[in-house]
Amino acid sequence: MNAGAVSVQCGGLLLAVALVLAGCATNPVTGEQDFVLMSEAEETKLGASYHQEILRQYRAYDDPELQAYVERIGRNLATRSHRANLDFHFTVLDSAEINAFALPGGYIYVTRGILAYLNSEAELAGVIGHEIGHVTARHSVRQHSQSTVTGMLGGVLSAATGAVTDNLFGALGQALTRGYGRDHELEADRLGAQYLARAGYRPENMARVIGVLKDQEEFETARAEREGREPRAYHGVFASHPRNDQRLKATIHAAREYRSENPLPDNRDAYLARIDGMLFGASPDHGVVRGQHFYDLERGFALTAPEGWRISNFPRYVAFVPKSRDAFLQLDAGGVQADGKPAGELLARLGTDSLDEGRSLQGDFPAYTGLGYAQTPYGARTTRFVAWVVKDRVFMLAGAAKDPAEHDRYDQAFLSVANSFRNLSEAERGLARALRVVIDPTPPGGYAAAARNSPLDDATAQLRLLNGDYPDGEAHSGRRIKVVR
Repeated sequence: MNAGAVSVQCGGLLLAVALVLAGCATNPVTGEQDFVLMSEAEETKLGASYHQEILRQYRAYDDPELQAYVERIGRNLATRSHRANLDFHFTVLDSAEINAFALPGGYIYVTRGILAYLNSEAELAGVIGHEIGHVTARHSVRQHSQSTVTGMLGGVLSAATGAVTDNLFGALGQALTRGYGRDHELEADRLGAQYLARAGYRPENMARVIGVLKDQEEFETARAEREGREPRAYHGVFASHPRNDQRLKATIHAAREYRSENPLPDNRDAYLARIDGMLFGASPDHGVVRGQHFYDLERGFALTAPEGWRISNFPRYVAFVPKSRDAFLQLDAGGVQADGKPAGELLARLGTDSLDEGRSLQGDFPAYTGLGYAQTPYGARTTRFVAWVVKDRVFMLAGAAKDPAEHDRYDQAFLSVANSFRNLSEAERGLARALRVVIDPTPPGGYAAAARNSPLDDATAQLRLLNGDYPDGEAHSGRRIKVVR
Protein backbone atom coordinates (compact mmCIF):
# COMPACT_ATOMS: atom_id res chain seq x y z
CA MET A 1 0.00 0.00 0.00
CA ASN A 2 1.32 3.47 -0.85
CA ALA A 3 1.88 5.93 1.95
CA GLY A 4 -1.38 7.70 2.78
CA ALA A 5 -3.56 5.20 0.88
CA VAL A 6 -6.70 3.78 2.48
CA SER A 7 -7.87 0.20 1.92
CA VAL A 8 -11.53 -0.49 2.68
CA GLN A 9 -13.18 -3.91 2.52
CA CYS A 10 -16.85 -4.59 3.28
CA GLY A 11 -17.52 -7.86 5.07
CA GLY A 12 -13.79 -8.28 5.67
CA LEU A 13 -11.21 -6.49 7.79
CA LEU A 14 -12.42 -3.50 9.80
CA LEU A 15 -10.79 -0.11 9.40
CA ALA A 16 -7.96 0.40 11.82
CA VAL A 17 -9.32 3.77 12.89
CA ALA A 18 -12.24 3.38 15.28
CA LEU A 19 -13.54 6.87 14.48
CA VAL A 20 -14.80 5.68 11.09
CA LEU A 21 -18.09 3.77 11.08
CA ALA A 22 -18.06 2.30 7.57
CA GLY A 23 -21.25 1.39 5.73
CA CYS A 24 -21.93 -1.01 2.87
CA ALA A 25 -24.76 -0.89 0.37
CA THR A 26 -25.79 -2.94 -2.62
CA ASN A 27 -24.77 -1.32 -5.90
CA PRO A 28 -27.94 -0.86 -8.01
CA VAL A 29 -26.05 -1.84 -11.17
CA THR A 30 -23.77 -4.71 -10.16
CA GLY A 31 -25.64 -6.10 -7.16
CA GLU A 32 -22.33 -6.19 -5.31
CA GLN A 33 -21.50 -4.51 -2.01
CA ASP A 34 -20.08 -0.98 -2.23
CA PHE A 35 -18.41 1.02 0.50
CA VAL A 36 -20.64 4.06 1.08
CA LEU A 37 -21.35 6.31 4.04
CA MET A 38 -24.81 7.53 3.12
CA SER A 39 -28.32 6.35 2.42
CA GLU A 40 -30.15 7.19 -0.79
CA ALA A 41 -32.03 9.94 1.03
CA GLU A 42 -28.73 11.41 2.21
CA GLU A 43 -27.36 11.12 -1.32
CA THR A 44 -30.32 13.09 -2.67
CA LYS A 45 -29.92 15.73 0.04
CA LEU A 46 -26.20 16.05 -0.74
CA GLY A 47 -26.95 16.45 -4.46
CA ALA A 48 -29.52 19.16 -3.74
CA SER A 49 -26.97 21.01 -1.62
CA TYR A 50 -24.28 20.80 -4.31
CA HIS A 51 -26.87 21.84 -6.92
CA GLN A 52 -27.26 25.18 -5.15
CA GLU A 53 -23.47 25.57 -5.16
CA ILE A 54 -23.36 24.88 -8.91
CA LEU A 55 -26.01 27.52 -9.55
CA ARG A 56 -24.01 30.01 -7.51
CA GLN A 57 -21.03 29.44 -9.79
CA TYR A 58 -23.03 29.19 -13.02
CA ARG A 59 -26.66 29.74 -13.94
CA ALA A 60 -29.23 27.89 -15.98
CA TYR A 61 -29.30 28.90 -19.64
CA ASP A 62 -32.30 31.13 -20.32
CA ASP A 63 -34.09 29.07 -22.99
CA PRO A 64 -37.14 27.25 -21.56
CA GLU A 65 -37.73 25.26 -24.76
CA LEU A 66 -34.15 23.98 -24.85
CA GLN A 67 -34.29 23.17 -21.13
CA ALA A 68 -37.54 21.23 -21.66
CA TYR A 69 -36.03 19.38 -24.63
CA VAL A 70 -33.02 18.21 -22.59
CA GLU A 71 -35.31 17.34 -19.67
CA ARG A 72 -37.53 15.19 -21.91
CA ILE A 73 -34.59 13.26 -23.35
CA GLY A 74 -33.06 12.84 -19.90
CA ARG A 75 -36.22 11.54 -18.26
CA ASN A 76 -36.79 9.10 -21.12
CA LEU A 77 -33.34 7.65 -20.46
CA ALA A 78 -33.60 7.79 -16.65
CA THR A 79 -36.79 5.72 -16.60
CA ARG A 80 -34.83 2.96 -18.38
CA SER A 81 -31.97 3.10 -15.89
CA HIS A 82 -31.13 0.96 -12.87
CA ARG A 83 -32.38 3.74 -10.56
CA ALA A 84 -35.63 4.76 -12.22
CA ASN A 85 -37.01 5.55 -8.75
CA LEU A 86 -34.74 8.59 -8.37
CA ASP A 87 -36.14 12.04 -9.09
CA PHE A 88 -33.60 13.08 -11.74
CA HIS A 89 -33.02 16.74 -12.57
CA PHE A 90 -31.54 17.95 -15.88
CA THR A 91 -30.10 21.46 -16.34
CA VAL A 92 -28.49 23.26 -19.28
CA LEU A 93 -25.85 25.58 -17.84
CA ASP A 94 -25.05 28.96 -19.38
CA SER A 95 -21.39 28.13 -19.87
CA ALA A 96 -19.11 27.99 -22.91
CA GLU A 97 -17.18 25.12 -21.30
CA ILE A 98 -17.45 21.85 -23.22
CA ASN A 99 -18.65 19.73 -20.35
CA ALA A 100 -21.33 17.58 -18.78
CA PHE A 101 -21.36 16.11 -15.28
CA ALA A 102 -23.51 14.50 -12.63
CA LEU A 103 -23.97 15.12 -8.92
CA PRO A 104 -25.14 12.58 -6.33
CA GLY A 105 -28.87 11.98 -6.23
CA GLY A 106 -29.58 12.41 -9.95
CA TYR A 107 -28.56 16.00 -10.75
CA ILE A 108 -27.34 16.04 -14.37
CA TYR A 109 -25.81 19.06 -16.14
CA VAL A 110 -24.88 19.77 -19.75
CA THR A 111 -23.38 23.07 -20.85
CA ARG A 112 -24.49 24.97 -23.91
CA GLY A 113 -20.79 24.72 -24.81
CA ILE A 114 -21.03 20.98 -25.41
CA LEU A 115 -24.43 21.30 -27.10
CA ALA A 116 -22.81 23.43 -29.82
CA TYR A 117 -20.54 20.53 -30.83
CA LEU A 118 -23.13 17.76 -30.85
CA ASN A 119 -24.98 17.07 -34.10
CA SER A 120 -28.05 15.03 -33.26
CA GLU A 121 -30.55 14.24 -30.55
CA ALA A 122 -29.04 10.75 -30.34
CA GLU A 123 -25.59 12.20 -29.56
CA LEU A 124 -27.12 14.38 -26.84
CA ALA A 125 -28.81 11.26 -25.46
CA GLY A 126 -25.39 9.58 -25.43
CA VAL A 127 -23.91 12.36 -23.28
CA ILE A 128 -26.86 12.33 -20.88
CA GLY A 129 -26.91 8.54 -20.73
CA HIS A 130 -23.24 8.49 -19.77
CA GLU A 131 -23.88 10.92 -16.91
CA ILE A 132 -26.93 8.94 -15.75
CA GLY A 133 -24.59 5.94 -15.67
CA HIS A 134 -22.37 7.76 -13.17
CA VAL A 135 -25.43 8.27 -10.95
CA THR A 136 -26.81 4.74 -11.22
CA ALA A 137 -23.40 3.18 -10.47
CA ARG A 138 -23.06 5.66 -7.55
CA HIS A 139 -19.62 6.83 -8.71
CA SER A 140 -19.91 10.23 -7.03
CA VAL A 141 -21.23 8.66 -3.81
CA ARG A 142 -18.34 6.22 -3.74
CA GLN A 143 -15.94 9.09 -4.44
CA HIS A 144 -17.57 11.05 -1.60
CA SER A 145 -17.36 8.14 0.84
CA GLN A 146 -13.74 7.34 0.03
CA SER A 147 -12.84 11.03 0.30
CA THR A 148 -14.63 11.26 3.64
CA VAL A 149 -12.65 8.36 5.04
CA THR A 150 -9.42 9.78 3.64
CA GLY A 151 -10.31 13.13 5.22
CA MET A 152 -11.02 11.54 8.60
CA LEU A 153 -7.79 9.60 8.54
CA GLY A 154 -5.98 12.68 7.26
CA GLY A 155 -7.34 14.66 10.19
CA VAL A 156 -5.89 12.13 12.61
CA LEU A 157 -2.58 12.12 10.75
CA SER A 158 -2.37 15.90 10.45
CA ALA A 159 -2.86 16.31 14.20
CA ALA A 160 0.24 14.17 14.69
CA THR A 161 2.34 15.22 11.70
CA GLY A 162 1.11 18.61 10.58
CA ALA A 163 0.31 17.21 7.12
CA VAL A 164 -2.23 19.05 4.96
CA THR A 165 -5.01 17.02 3.28
CA ASP A 166 -7.38 17.88 0.44
CA ASN A 167 -10.91 18.82 1.40
CA LEU A 168 -13.92 16.81 0.30
CA PHE A 169 -15.41 19.28 -2.13
CA GLY A 170 -12.04 19.61 -3.87
CA ALA A 171 -11.80 15.85 -4.36
CA LEU A 172 -15.34 15.53 -5.68
CA GLY A 173 -14.97 18.66 -7.80
CA GLN A 174 -11.90 17.21 -9.48
CA ALA A 175 -13.90 14.10 -10.37
CA LEU A 176 -16.69 16.22 -11.85
CA THR A 177 -14.34 18.15 -14.12
CA ARG A 178 -11.74 15.48 -14.96
CA GLY A 179 -13.69 12.24 -14.75
CA TYR A 180 -13.74 9.42 -12.25
CA GLY A 181 -10.94 7.25 -13.63
CA ARG A 182 -10.82 5.01 -16.67
CA ASP A 183 -12.76 2.06 -15.20
CA HIS A 184 -15.63 4.21 -13.92
CA GLU A 185 -15.78 6.21 -17.15
CA LEU A 186 -15.93 3.00 -19.18
CA GLU A 187 -18.66 1.68 -16.88
CA ALA A 188 -20.62 4.91 -17.47
CA ASP A 189 -20.14 4.39 -21.22
CA ARG A 190 -21.46 0.83 -20.92
CA LEU A 191 -24.50 1.92 -18.91
CA GLY A 192 -25.12 4.90 -21.17
CA ALA A 193 -25.11 2.61 -24.22
CA GLN A 194 -27.60 0.32 -22.46
CA TYR A 195 -29.91 3.20 -21.63
CA LEU A 196 -29.68 4.50 -25.22
CA ALA A 197 -30.73 1.10 -26.54
CA ARG A 198 -33.54 0.70 -24.00
CA ALA A 199 -34.88 4.17 -24.90
CA GLY A 200 -34.92 3.26 -28.59
CA TYR A 201 -31.72 4.96 -29.81
CA ARG A 202 -28.89 3.07 -31.48
CA PRO A 203 -26.18 2.35 -28.88
CA GLU A 204 -23.52 3.10 -31.50
CA ASN A 205 -24.23 6.77 -30.79
CA MET A 206 -22.09 6.42 -27.67
CA ALA A 207 -19.06 5.87 -29.93
CA ARG A 208 -20.08 8.91 -31.99
CA VAL A 209 -20.07 11.04 -28.84
CA ILE A 210 -16.58 9.77 -28.04
CA GLY A 211 -15.54 10.76 -31.57
CA VAL A 212 -16.93 14.29 -31.14
CA LEU A 213 -15.04 14.72 -27.87
CA LYS A 214 -11.88 13.19 -29.28
CA ASP A 215 -11.94 15.67 -32.17
CA GLN A 216 -12.47 18.51 -29.70
CA GLU A 217 -9.59 17.28 -27.58
CA GLU A 218 -7.23 17.13 -30.58
CA PHE A 219 -8.27 20.60 -31.78
CA GLU A 220 -7.91 22.11 -28.30
CA THR A 221 -4.53 20.43 -27.72
CA ALA A 222 -3.17 21.84 -30.99
CA ARG A 223 -4.51 25.32 -30.27
CA ALA A 224 -3.20 25.28 -26.68
CA GLU A 225 0.25 24.31 -27.95
CA ARG A 226 0.23 27.26 -30.35
CA GLU A 227 -0.85 29.59 -27.54
CA GLY A 228 1.64 28.20 -25.00
CA ARG A 229 -0.93 27.07 -22.43
CA GLU A 230 -2.48 23.92 -20.99
CA PRO A 231 -5.42 22.47 -22.99
CA ARG A 232 -8.92 22.59 -21.54
CA ALA A 233 -10.66 19.32 -22.40
CA TYR A 234 -13.97 17.71 -21.46
CA HIS A 235 -13.61 14.94 -18.83
CA GLY A 236 -10.00 14.11 -19.60
CA VAL A 237 -10.42 10.35 -19.13
CA PHE A 238 -13.74 10.12 -20.99
CA ALA A 239 -12.40 12.10 -23.96
CA SER A 240 -9.12 10.19 -24.15
CA HIS A 241 -10.55 6.86 -25.34
CA PRO A 242 -8.57 5.72 -28.41
CA ARG A 243 -10.67 5.92 -31.56
CA ASN A 244 -10.55 2.14 -31.92
CA ASP A 245 -10.89 1.39 -28.21
CA GLN A 246 -11.71 -2.33 -28.09
CA ARG A 247 -13.19 -2.10 -24.58
CA LEU A 248 -15.58 0.63 -25.73
CA LYS A 249 -16.54 -1.40 -28.80
CA ALA A 250 -17.28 -4.38 -26.57
CA THR A 251 -19.56 -2.32 -24.29
CA ILE A 252 -21.52 -1.01 -27.26
CA HIS A 253 -21.80 -4.48 -28.79
CA ALA A 254 -23.12 -5.83 -25.49
CA ALA A 255 -25.78 -3.10 -25.38
CA ARG A 256 -27.26 -4.27 -28.68
CA GLU A 257 -29.23 -6.96 -26.86
CA TYR A 258 -31.44 -4.17 -25.50
CA ARG A 259 -32.02 -2.33 -28.78
CA SER A 260 -35.37 -1.98 -30.49
CA GLU A 261 -36.13 -3.64 -33.79
CA ASN A 262 -37.30 -0.22 -34.96
CA PRO A 263 -34.76 2.23 -33.49
CA LEU A 264 -35.50 5.90 -33.20
CA PRO A 265 -34.00 8.20 -35.84
CA ASP A 266 -30.95 10.21 -34.79
CA ASN A 267 -33.07 13.37 -35.23
CA ARG A 268 -30.29 15.58 -36.57
CA ASP A 269 -32.65 18.17 -38.08
CA ALA A 270 -34.77 18.41 -34.93
CA TYR A 271 -31.68 18.85 -32.80
CA LEU A 272 -30.20 21.56 -35.03
CA ALA A 273 -33.52 23.41 -35.03
CA ARG A 274 -33.53 23.35 -31.22
CA ILE A 275 -30.05 24.93 -30.89
CA ASP A 276 -30.53 27.43 -33.73
CA GLY A 277 -29.84 30.85 -32.18
CA MET A 278 -28.14 29.47 -29.05
CA LEU A 279 -25.36 31.59 -27.55
CA PHE A 280 -21.86 30.55 -28.57
CA GLY A 281 -18.78 31.30 -26.48
CA ALA A 282 -18.84 33.68 -23.53
CA SER A 283 -22.15 35.06 -22.37
CA PRO A 284 -22.36 38.84 -22.99
CA ASP A 285 -23.66 39.19 -19.43
CA HIS A 286 -20.15 38.26 -18.28
CA GLY A 287 -18.31 40.26 -20.92
CA VAL A 288 -16.43 38.74 -23.86
CA VAL A 289 -12.80 38.13 -24.73
CA ARG A 290 -11.56 38.99 -28.22
CA GLY A 291 -7.84 38.38 -28.57
CA GLN A 292 -6.01 40.59 -26.07
CA HIS A 293 -9.13 42.57 -25.17
CA PHE A 294 -11.97 42.16 -22.68
CA TYR A 295 -15.25 43.94 -23.50
CA ASP A 296 -18.17 44.42 -21.13
CA LEU A 297 -21.08 45.63 -23.24
CA GLU A 298 -23.60 45.85 -20.39
CA ARG A 299 -21.44 48.20 -18.33
CA GLY A 300 -19.69 49.87 -21.25
CA PHE A 301 -15.98 49.34 -20.52
CA ALA A 302 -12.99 47.53 -21.99
CA LEU A 303 -9.49 46.45 -20.91
CA THR A 304 -6.45 45.23 -22.85
CA ALA A 305 -3.96 42.59 -21.70
CA PRO A 306 -0.21 42.88 -22.37
CA GLU A 307 1.05 41.03 -25.44
CA GLY A 308 1.46 37.33 -24.68
CA TRP A 309 -0.87 37.37 -21.67
CA ARG A 310 -4.01 35.25 -21.69
CA ILE A 311 -7.44 36.47 -20.58
CA SER A 312 -9.78 33.90 -18.98
CA ASN A 313 -13.37 34.98 -18.46
CA PHE A 314 -15.36 33.44 -15.60
CA PRO A 315 -18.84 34.35 -14.34
CA ARG A 316 -17.51 36.18 -11.27
CA TYR A 317 -14.11 37.44 -12.36
CA VAL A 318 -11.69 37.95 -15.26
CA ALA A 319 -8.12 36.65 -14.92
CA PHE A 320 -5.07 37.97 -16.79
CA VAL A 321 -2.08 35.58 -16.70
CA PRO A 322 1.30 35.67 -18.53
CA LYS A 323 2.55 32.62 -20.44
CA SER A 324 5.03 31.94 -17.62
CA ARG A 325 2.09 31.76 -15.16
CA ASP A 326 4.19 33.32 -12.43
CA ALA A 327 1.88 36.29 -11.87
CA PHE A 328 -1.84 36.98 -11.93
CA LEU A 329 -4.18 39.92 -12.27
CA GLN A 330 -7.85 39.49 -11.39
CA LEU A 331 -10.79 41.80 -12.08
CA ASP A 332 -13.97 41.50 -10.04
CA ALA A 333 -16.23 41.45 -13.10
CA GLY A 334 -19.53 41.73 -11.27
CA GLY A 335 -18.84 44.88 -9.36
CA VAL A 336 -20.60 45.91 -6.15
CA GLN A 337 -22.73 48.93 -5.34
CA ALA A 338 -20.63 52.03 -4.86
CA ASP A 339 -21.56 54.72 -2.36
CA GLY A 340 -18.57 57.00 -2.80
CA LYS A 341 -15.38 57.77 -4.72
CA PRO A 342 -12.87 55.10 -5.87
CA ALA A 343 -10.32 55.84 -3.13
CA GLY A 344 -12.81 55.50 -0.31
CA GLU A 345 -14.44 52.43 -1.88
CA LEU A 346 -11.09 50.66 -2.31
CA LEU A 347 -9.80 51.41 1.18
CA ALA A 348 -13.11 50.42 2.77
CA ARG A 349 -13.19 47.09 1.00
CA LEU A 350 -9.59 46.35 1.92
CA GLY A 351 -10.21 47.35 5.52
CA THR A 352 -7.32 49.80 5.68
CA ASP A 353 -6.77 53.54 6.09
CA SER A 354 -4.17 53.90 3.35
CA LEU A 355 -2.16 52.19 0.61
CA ASP A 356 1.47 52.71 -0.35
CA GLU A 357 1.91 55.01 -3.34
CA GLY A 358 -1.83 55.70 -3.36
CA ARG A 359 -2.91 57.96 -6.20
CA SER A 360 -5.70 58.66 -8.67
CA LEU A 361 -5.51 57.43 -12.25
CA GLN A 362 -6.44 59.49 -15.29
CA GLY A 363 -8.92 57.95 -17.70
CA ASP A 364 -12.52 57.63 -18.81
CA PHE A 365 -13.69 56.53 -15.34
CA PRO A 366 -12.76 57.75 -11.85
CA ALA A 367 -10.02 55.44 -10.54
CA TYR A 368 -7.64 55.01 -7.61
CA THR A 369 -4.64 52.70 -7.18
CA GLY A 370 -2.06 51.75 -4.57
CA LEU A 371 0.07 48.92 -3.16
CA GLY A 372 -0.82 46.73 -0.20
CA TYR A 373 0.42 43.54 1.43
CA ALA A 374 -2.20 40.84 1.09
CA GLN A 375 -2.81 37.11 0.95
CA THR A 376 -2.69 35.83 -2.64
CA PRO A 377 -2.62 32.36 -4.26
CA TYR A 378 1.15 32.57 -3.80
CA GLY A 379 0.95 33.51 -0.11
CA ALA A 380 1.34 36.97 1.41
CA ARG A 381 2.64 39.29 -1.34
CA THR A 382 2.86 42.93 -2.27
CA THR A 383 -0.29 43.46 -4.36
CA ARG A 384 -1.33 46.12 -6.83
CA PHE A 385 -4.90 47.26 -6.20
CA VAL A 386 -7.05 49.42 -8.47
CA ALA A 387 -10.68 50.51 -8.16
CA TRP A 388 -13.01 52.20 -10.66
CA VAL A 389 -16.52 53.53 -10.24
CA VAL A 390 -18.67 52.73 -13.28
CA LYS A 391 -22.39 53.58 -13.28
CA ASP A 392 -22.51 53.65 -9.46
CA ARG A 393 -20.70 50.32 -9.15
CA VAL A 394 -17.14 49.77 -8.04
CA PHE A 395 -14.85 47.33 -9.88
CA MET A 396 -11.64 46.14 -8.27
CA LEU A 397 -8.45 44.81 -9.80
CA ALA A 398 -5.73 42.97 -7.85
CA GLY A 399 -2.37 41.67 -9.11
CA ALA A 400 0.67 39.98 -7.60
CA ALA A 401 3.84 38.15 -8.69
CA LYS A 402 4.75 34.66 -7.57
CA ASP A 403 8.32 35.72 -6.85
CA PRO A 404 8.35 38.80 -4.56
CA ALA A 405 11.56 39.94 -6.26
CA GLU A 406 9.65 40.14 -9.58
CA HIS A 407 6.95 42.49 -8.32
CA ASP A 408 8.40 45.67 -9.83
CA ARG A 409 8.73 44.07 -13.26
CA TYR A 410 5.18 42.75 -13.26
CA ASP A 411 3.77 45.89 -11.68
CA GLN A 412 4.36 47.70 -14.96
CA ALA A 413 2.17 45.13 -16.70
CA PHE A 414 -0.49 45.49 -13.98
CA LEU A 415 -0.53 49.25 -14.47
CA SER A 416 -0.72 48.91 -18.26
CA VAL A 417 -3.92 46.90 -17.87
CA ALA A 418 -5.26 49.42 -15.35
CA ASN A 419 -4.48 52.33 -17.68
CA SER A 420 -6.28 50.56 -20.55
CA PHE A 421 -9.62 50.65 -18.66
CA ARG A 422 -11.81 52.73 -20.98
CA ASN A 423 -15.22 53.44 -22.45
CA LEU A 424 -16.22 51.09 -25.26
CA SER A 425 -15.92 52.66 -28.69
CA GLU A 426 -18.64 52.05 -31.30
CA ALA A 427 -16.39 49.54 -33.05
CA GLU A 428 -15.75 47.74 -29.77
CA ARG A 429 -19.46 47.59 -29.03
CA GLY A 430 -19.88 45.58 -32.20
CA LEU A 431 -17.11 43.20 -31.11
CA ALA A 432 -18.68 42.85 -27.66
CA ARG A 433 -22.00 41.54 -28.92
CA ALA A 434 -22.93 37.93 -28.39
CA LEU A 435 -22.08 35.23 -30.91
CA ARG A 436 -24.76 32.67 -31.73
CA VAL A 437 -25.06 29.31 -33.43
CA VAL A 438 -26.99 29.72 -36.68
CA ILE A 439 -28.20 26.88 -38.91
CA ASP A 440 -27.65 27.75 -42.58
CA PRO A 441 -27.55 25.95 -45.92
CA THR A 442 -24.01 25.08 -46.98
CA PRO A 443 -22.73 27.86 -49.25
CA PRO A 444 -20.98 27.11 -52.56
CA GLY A 445 -17.38 26.46 -51.56
CA GLY A 446 -18.24 24.60 -48.34
CA TYR A 447 -16.55 25.40 -45.04
CA ALA A 448 -13.89 27.65 -46.57
CA ALA A 449 -16.61 29.89 -47.98
CA ALA A 450 -18.59 29.85 -44.71
CA ALA A 451 -15.43 30.82 -42.84
CA ARG A 452 -14.76 34.00 -44.85
CA ASN A 453 -17.09 36.17 -42.77
CA SER A 454 -16.85 34.18 -39.55
CA PRO A 455 -15.79 35.84 -36.26
CA LEU A 456 -14.10 32.60 -35.17
CA ASP A 457 -10.35 32.10 -34.98
CA ASP A 458 -9.13 29.35 -37.31
CA ALA A 459 -12.69 29.46 -38.66
CA THR A 460 -12.53 26.69 -41.28
CA ALA A 461 -11.22 24.17 -38.74
CA GLN A 462 -13.71 25.28 -36.09
CA LEU A 463 -16.66 25.02 -38.47
CA ARG A 464 -15.59 21.50 -39.41
CA LEU A 465 -15.33 20.70 -35.72
CA LEU A 466 -18.78 22.11 -34.95
CA ASN A 467 -20.33 20.02 -37.71
CA GLY A 468 -18.62 16.70 -37.09
CA ASP A 469 -16.30 16.94 -40.11
CA TYR A 470 -12.98 17.59 -38.35
CA PRO A 471 -10.19 17.60 -39.45
CA ASP A 472 -10.69 17.60 -43.24
CA GLY A 473 -14.30 16.66 -44.01
CA GLU A 474 -16.43 18.81 -46.29
CA ALA A 475 -20.04 20.03 -46.23
CA HIS A 476 -21.88 19.44 -49.48
CA SER A 477 -24.54 21.48 -51.21
CA GLY A 478 -28.03 21.05 -49.78
CA ARG A 479 -26.86 20.14 -46.28
CA ARG A 480 -27.68 22.48 -43.41
CA ILE A 481 -24.70 23.27 -41.19
CA LYS A 482 -23.88 25.19 -38.02
CA VAL A 483 -22.14 28.54 -38.46
CA VAL A 484 -21.40 31.22 -35.85
CA ARG A 485 -22.40 34.87 -36.19
